Amino acid sequence: MKKLILLLVATSALLACKDDKKEEDPLVINDTVEISEIETPNYPPALAAVFKAHGGWDTWNNMNNLCFEVDSKGGTETHTTDLKNRKTKIEHKDWSIGYDGSEVWLLQNKKNAYQGNARFYHNLMFYFYAMPYILGDEGIVYTNVDPTELDGKLYNGIKVGYENGIGDSPEDEYILYFDPETNQMAWLGYTVTYQSGENSEDWHFIKYDAWEEVNGLILPKKLTWYNVKDNKPTDERNDMLFDKITVSDLTLDSDVFAKPEEATVVPR
Repeated sequence: MKKLILLLVATSALLACKDDKKEEDPLVINDTVEISEIETPNYPPALAAVFKAHGGWDTWNNMNNLCFEVDSKGGTETHTTDLKNRKTKIEHKDWSIGYDGSEVWLLQNKKNAYQGNARFYHNLMFYFYAMPYILGDEGIVYTNVDPTELDGKLYNGIKVGYENGIGDSPEDEYILYFDPETNQMAWLGYTVTYQSGENSEDWHFIKYDAWEEVNGLILPKKLTWYNVKDNKPTDERNDMLFDKITVSDLTLDSDVFAKPEEATVVPR
C-alpha cells in the first residue's frame, strides 16, 4: 500500500479514536417480562460485582473501540482495538503491527526496526489494559480462590482459565484479585505459555492501583509489574503509563486494520 493510503488510514484511526462521550438512555425495566426472556451474561457473582465497581458490564458492552498510547523503548506506541471483533493496530514511528481478523501483520519502516515477537505482542497491552472486562470474554472457565495476602493486604480472588482452542495460548491462566470491601480490582496474577504451549506454575504479578473514569468506565492509568519470589510479588519492577485514552461506541472501518501491501504476515 502506498504511503499516501497509509497516511489516510492512520488519520482515520486517530479521528475515530477521539473521545465520543454521550449520555446513555436510562434503563427501563418491564416487570411483566419473564426473567427467562432476558439475555444476561452468566458470570460468577463476584466477577459481576467487580464489573459493577468499574462502571458495569452493560457500559463496557456498549463500547466498540478503545485507543491509548504508551511509551516504549524507541518511542510512543498508539494502540487501537475494535472491541467487538478484536482487530488491532499498534503504530510506532518505526513500525506497525496489526490484526485484520484473520492474520497478524508487521510493517517495518526500516530493516529490523521491530525487535520482538509481533504475534505475541499484537494484543498483549490491550489484554492487560482492558482488565477486568477482558475476563468477561467467551470460552472462559472461572474458579474462586481463597483470600490471598499480597503486599500486606488480603484480597479475594477469581481464577480464570480457557477452553481448548481459545486464542493462541489457551493454557494461560489469570487470577483477578480484588478488594473485598470495594470490589475494585487490585492485582492480576498471570502465567505465560505462548512459547511452550504447556501449563505453567510460574506466576507473574501486576498491581492496579491508579484508575480513572473514561466515558463511564473505570480504567487503569498505570500498571506496575512486580518482582516475584516463591510465586508472590515482592517489590516494584517497572511501571507502564497510559495516555490519550478514548473508549466509545463508534465502529471503526475495517480498513483501519487492513494489512498494508508492504507488510508481512507473522506466523504462529
